[in-house]
Amino acid sequence: MDVEIEPSALSGTARAPSSKSYTHRAILAAGYSGGALVYDPLVSADTKATMRAVDAFGGDVTRESDHLDVDGFDGRPEVPADVIDCANSGTTMRLVTAAAALADGGTVFTGDSSLRSRPHGPLLDAIEELGGRAESTRRNGQAPLVVTGPISGGEVSMPGDVSSQFVSALLMAGGITDEGVEVHLETELKSAPYVDITLELLDEFGVEAGKQSNSYHVEGDQFYEPTGGEYHVPGDFSSISYLLAAGAVAAAEDEEVSVRGAYPSAQGDSKIVGVLGRMGADVDWNRDDGTVTVERSSLSGVEVDVGDTPDLLPTIAALGAVADGETRIVNCEHVRYKETDRVTAMAEELRHLGAETEEFEDELVVRGGESELESDVVDGRGDHRIVMALSVAALACSGHTVVSGGEHVDVSFPNFFDVLYDLGATVNR
Repeated sequence: MDVEIEPSALSGTARAPSSKSYTHRAILAAGYSGGALVYDPLVSADTKATMRAVDAFGGDVTRESDHLDVDGFDGRPEVPADVIDCANSGTTMRLVTAAAALADGGTVFTGDSSLRSRPHGPLLDAIEELGGRAESTRRNGQAPLVVTGPISGGEVSMPGDVSSQFVSALLMAGGITDEGVEVHLETELKSAPYVDITLELLDEFGVEAGKQSNSYHVEGDQFYEPTGGEYHVPGDFSSISYLLAAGAVAAAEDEEVSVRGAYPSAQGDSKIVGVLGRMGADVDWNRDDGTVTVERSSLSGVEVDVGDTPDLLPTIAALGAVADGETRIVNCEHVRYKETDRVTAMAEELRHLGAETEEFEDELVVRGGESELESDVVDGRGDHRIVMALSVAALACSGHTVVSGGEHVDVSFPNFFDVLYDLGATVNR
């Protein structure tokens, strides 16, 4: 789907979609339990993949008006009757691969072409260390995967600079094992806030886990049971980032864009508020009522380390194209291993819009002061975050811009273009 976007003057209030990261974990945690209600979930292409996995393991996820009613598999997943297709959801595949290691038998996972190109080797090795069997059918650490259990727990060692989701997956499964699991990191953990999200959610479901120095641990023989049998998903700061960026570059004069549902949590992507402030945006976050407001501002380039916040790279790159001076996004090599190589994607597509960009292995430089954004046709690369970030940049272009692949926002922010339209953007699909 092509989406046509024109320069616009935005104002008004939008509500943040619920967090994709928390929703994935809450659905699986409810699956590990005897049953739970998950309120305010993000229902998207990715989280539906996790729902299907819970169903395949012997649970049952029923969608109600404002919640998911999850009948769990009570800690012991069944061996699925068929292959589990995780579609484009890397989070699903990582989290449920560890869950499959608890089943007494073999589970096969696959996904779309993008997901089948993403690395899983360290997680497969960890499952082997814990006594299970885990292999890539092509022997390259990529899906299709075959995982055979059950594991009983123990200690594993793995690199921390490939994906934090490996740690989250082992912690979630480890609480069910007899012995528990301890994960020792051989290198610095990238995207550490996502493991903090996992620890926060485990606590909400009554599972004790923690961190000590360069290792994470979870005791075994625990039970998943949220207080009152229910869990409420917070707003998603990754998605909030696009709305705040849109307000900073395109709010109407003397008007503001407000985003509700932005309550404090372990989400590292809440750093977008501070990044905007450093760039000179007039932004204010009322943490008590969960509202962030932003006005159109004269932005200046800054240096941002995205080692812990990889999903912010596309947003910051788009802001850098509008800002005066130079924006340097550093510590970003791991962002190349997402749905697409997001470093190259943003460098190339912003250049189509007239931005001056330069990329290195671990760095993206956007020279907004040397950029004159003009309308063009840009490729969303089949990646929801690239599509939304380019849509933000399009608001600041000189004319009519076309962003291809608009349907991919369904992965994390299904009504993104509706929200932009309601804020006053000229959007045609």
